[in-house]
Amino acid sequence: MRFSEYTTISPMGDAAIRIEFNEAMSVQQYHMMQLLIQHIEDAELPYEEIVPSFQVITILFNPLDVKKKIHNRQNPYQWLEEKICIILQQEIIVTEQMEEVVEIPVCYGGEFGPDLEEVANYHGITPGEVIQKHTGRDYFVYMLGFAPGFPYLGGLDESLATPRKQTPRLKIEAGSVGIAGSQTGVYSIETPGGWQIIGRTPTALFTPEAENPTLLRAGVWIRFYPISIEEYHELKGESLCQSLA
Repeated sequence: MRFSEYTTISPMGDAAIRIEFNEAMSVQQYHMMQLLIQHIEDAELPYEEIVPSFQVITILFNPLDVKKKIHNRQNPYQWLEEKICIILQQEIIVTEQMEEVVEIPVCYGGEFGPDLEEVANYHGITPGEVIQKHTGRDYFVYMLGFAPGFPYLGGLDESLATPRKQTPRLKIEAGSVGIAGSQTGVYSIETPGGWQIIGRTPTALFTPEAENPTLLRAGVWIRFYPISIEEYHELKGESLCQSLA
């Protein structure tokens, strides 16, 4: 197969190229995007930055720098697009990747999960069944965004998909675990938000003073597991001590 079978290439103004993957996001497509980025980097083209997102790769370039590579009157965008199209025509093999799983403890319900009952009532199930479904599968981290260290996850059980709150909260604590539409996620910092909050983790996803400030990265898996409120406070204390060390 070739990259071109799954992508559409188009301009973004006069200093960027957009490569969009046409199919719904999947783990295989994520690895295909990473492979394409590697091919573009290996080609040593005159670009300034490659910016990947959920289903789009944006290549930013300086037209003046590209012009220095051209020995005719060709448009810089057209020249760079032709080079990238050659890459898109290459035969590719997407290999299986070793899975790295990050386990995240969550205290569900109560003061940490004020919307757990609402999510359960919306689906006509018990809060315990919501917890069982939410912890019953692993979630793939497609990208970080929205806030530092905030993971965009794939893999939520479709039977837990729940609309956002009509009126967002002005303050959601860091570590809050929520559901919004067909996604679940963890708030990495305190911020406003409209997700349905079903629990909270004592694990810090963003520690700005650390050498590696974000716990997660694109390409890893998350596995949630339930803990008691006593375990939450115990783990929270340990986490605080580690951050102060």
